[in-house]
Amino acid sequence: MAEIILESTLTCPLCGHVKTETMPTDACQWFYECEGCHALLKPKPGDCCVFCSYGTVPCPPIQDQRGCCAKS
Repeated sequence: MAEIILESTLTCPLCGHVKTETMPTDACQWFYECEGCHALLKPKPGDCCVFCSYGTVPCPPIQDQRGCCAKS
C-alpha cells in the first residue's frame, strides 16, 4: 500500500497564485478561495474536488483508489 500524500500545491487558473495546502482526509474540498484574486475555485467537470483539478497531488480518496466522496 502506497503512502498517502496529504499536501498539494494549488495553482489558481485565473491569476496564477500558488499555495501549498494540507488536504482533508475524510472529505472532498469542493470550493477553495484563492488568496491572490479571491476567486472561488470549483472542481472542473469530471473531477471530484479542487485538489484533483488544480493541485499537484490528487485528493487522498483518489490516491487510495477508493474513489471520491463527490462521485456516486
